[in-house]
Amino acid sequence: MQFTEDGDRPTSGRVPPVDNNASPHLPLAALVVAAQAGCAASFERIYRQLAGPVASYLRWHRASDPDGLTNDVFAQVHRSLGGFEGDEQGFRSWLFTIAHHRMIDDRRWASRQPQFHGDAGVDEGLGCGDVEEDAFAAMARDAVLDLLAVLSSDQREVVLLRIVADLSVEEVARTLGKSEGAIKALQHRALAALRRQFDRAGEMSIP
Repeated sequence: MQFTEDGDRPTSGRVPPVDNNASPHLPLAALVVAAQAGCAASFERIYRQLAGPVASYLRWHRASDPDGLTNDVFAQVHRSLGGFEGDEQGFRSWLFTIAHHRMIDDRRWASRQPQFHGDAGVDEGLGCGDVEEDAFAAMARDAVLDLLAVLSSDQREVVLLRIVADLSVEEVARTLGKSEGAIKALQHRALAALRRQFDRAGEMSIP
């Protein structure tokens, strides 16, 4: 399978076969190390842990084939795994950066554009304190996903990477090529929009 730099749609890849003799209780960081050493079972377990969130991320971006693209993402991860250096959270950030690029390639290939209205600009002076971090941690994932349609495209991207991918503000900024201040501002606005939607629905209130 070959990945191109000009946005052509990648062909489908395959993850290695599973070896059921590997321990099912290893943490992700240990699985990554074992997979780098050539353990196919460890890579399969990484796939089983993270393929769902990657597919969900791609699906919410209306990818043409979320499952196929998820397979492409992990095929690229497998091919490039030897060059990865970092801890567990660094691996998740790396993985979702690849997924983000696959999503952009797929969007370009399919000539699809998101139907959301973006903000006029991002005020990087807007902060995000502990209260907003706690609110993000407390919100049920399903409830957030149900309300993503009320967000702008940039806000939606930040929420998906923060909630679905479980990335930090710093990691989201690195993935999207924006400053941390811009990400905090987008997160702040997304929370405000979700708060208004919750209040209108009378379901709950975000602190």
